[in-house]
Amino acid sequence: MIRKTTLPIELLFIEDAGYHLLTKAKVNGKSATMLIDTGASKTVFDKGRLLRFVKETGFTALEKLSTGIGTVKMETQSAVLKKFQVGKLTLQKFETIVIDLSHVNETYARLDLPAIDGVLGSDLMVHYDALIDYKKKKMTLSWKT
Repeated sequence: MIRKTTLPIELLFIEDAGYHLLTKAKVNGKSATMLIDTGASKTVFDKGRLLRFVKETGFTALEKLSTGIGTVKMETQSAVLKKFQVGKLTLQKFETIVIDLSHVNETYARLDLPAIDGVLGSDLMVHYDALIDYKKKKMTLSWKT
């Protein structure tokens, strides 16, 4: 059986840079604002903002450094989220990457845009056959049960 969930997305106009897409998720039952980034290889969370959902003692340092557009290599950690919900999709013990996204949130603050807690990356979107409908401002995820 194929299950689906549809998430509303918000299109943020970023001056001359185009658009960013936001959606909501839940981490351990608490609302999280997520940037949708099809170019991000992994789903990541901001270390400082993730502390609202989990204890820092749950972070594990990784040897590999992360890189991103406009950033230098940065310290990377991982964390296991007890419960990560994206629409009707509930993932138990979801392993995610934890990095410093303060540079993104500082830019968003200067543009009077909401801060993000994390980034939904292509690891999740490929696995759950994500379809983004820009006209209807929604993203659909599908999976077999």
